[in-house]
Amino acid sequence: MATRSPSTRGQPHVPLAERLRPHALAEVVGQQHLLGEGMPLRIAFESGQPHSCILWGPPGTGKTTIARLMADAFDAQFIPISAVLGGVKDIREAVELAEKARDGLQPQATIVFVDEVHRFNKSQQDAFLPHVESGLFTFIGATTENPSFEVNSALLSRAAVYVLRSLTEQDLQQILARAQAEPAAPAIEKKASERLIAYADGDARRLLNTLETLFVSARAEGLQTITDTWLLKVLGERLRRYDKGGEQFYDTISALHKSVRGSDVDAALYWFVRMLDGGADPRYLARRMIRMASEDIGLADPRALRLALDASEVYERLGSPEGELALAECIVYLAIAPKSNAVYKAFNAAKALVRKDSTRPVPLHLRNAPTELMKQLDYGKDYRYAHDEPDAFAAGERYLPDGMADPGFYQPAPRGLEIRIGEKLAELRLRNAEAAKR
Repeated sequence: MATRSPSTRGQPHVPLAERLRPHALAEVVGQQHLLGEGMPLRIAFESGQPHSCILWGPPGTGKTTIARLMADAFDAQFIPISAVLGGVKDIREAVELAEKARDGLQPQATIVFVDEVHRFNKSQQDAFLPHVESGLFTFIGATTENPSFEVNSALLSRAAVYVLRSLTEQDLQQILARAQAEPAAPAIEKKASERLIAYADGDARRLLNTLETLFVSARAEGLQTITDTWLLKVLGERLRRYDKGGEQFYDTISALHKSVRGSDVDAALYWFVRMLDGGADPRYLARRMIRMASEDIGLADPRALRLALDASEVYERLGSPEGELALAECIVYLAIAPKSNAVYKAFNAAKALVRKDSTRPVPLHLRNAPTELMKQLDYGKDYRYAHDEPDAFAAGERYLPDGMADPGFYQPAPRGLEIRIGEKLAELRLRNAEAAKR
């Protein structure tokens, strides 16, 4: 962020975020992994040759600013399109403007910037392809969502992807200092500035929009200094940026699941509370915990699955916030429980084999014989009823299709109850082997 030219400074109708928008690459705060010396976007700026790209990152990290600076650097016509409000009509108009700029007396390149490009459907995104390929204009898309999922592969293959990061506390402190340099801006108490930066959560636009609201309120009340106490009164309960259906949501649930799998109780609780605090549906978290119990704990502790189901039921009865404690109890249990993905791996291995294998017939001795004809065809012949055998185990009996080797899908982990299960399976295999020798 940087101070605008004097011609716009002090104009009350120009938002603070716009007044402080950078006008040169050196004024951009943050994103040094892209804009620093020798970094990819800096090289692109210095090359003098614009190229189509997608800027992917959280809100308020400079995507629009970078796109505008590209247009300035390449002396290109800048045509912004909002995918939230626009459509194919806007794309057609952009094409016409680009053709006029190209064919004018003083030919000019064009950059078409599409904000929230992930909101355009496939046909809308496809409409850019022929013009990007012909070089009519350079396409720049901005998105908060993973372009691998939200941008057509054809368009994605024609654009470089640059990943922007949330701004750090130090970045936001720089922006806050620039905002305080504005005329008539009140001073801000250190504790209040720290709270503001935490509130912004890496989003420069959120910081500046909040500051503008506070500046107006402070001037109206005649305050010379914004204190932490006054800030809390005006701001109310701290709101956090959280996209319940977007990339951040899936990143956070991934962190929760991996923390449980890694048996880190504190991390699991932290991500669990982060999701609740951000507005995630506790029912969704309950379903994910049932999945964790079956995938990552399995038969090492079968009680985990029952506890996950019970926690889900308790939440349904109590609701929020009381029912959330039962979910937290379950998270702690899942994190400290012995871990095994043996059943998960066995299930996947069995699915893989069945998909690629032929349809093997069921052995005759395992077939049911409800009719006389079936009995005459030897259905069920020589089947050994396990309950009539010692320990209810028919040693040496085969249950797999004829000619199929034992695939060994299930390999118990040496943890929790599966230690006992492994011992039991070893004993049964030994009895089968001894029976085969007789």
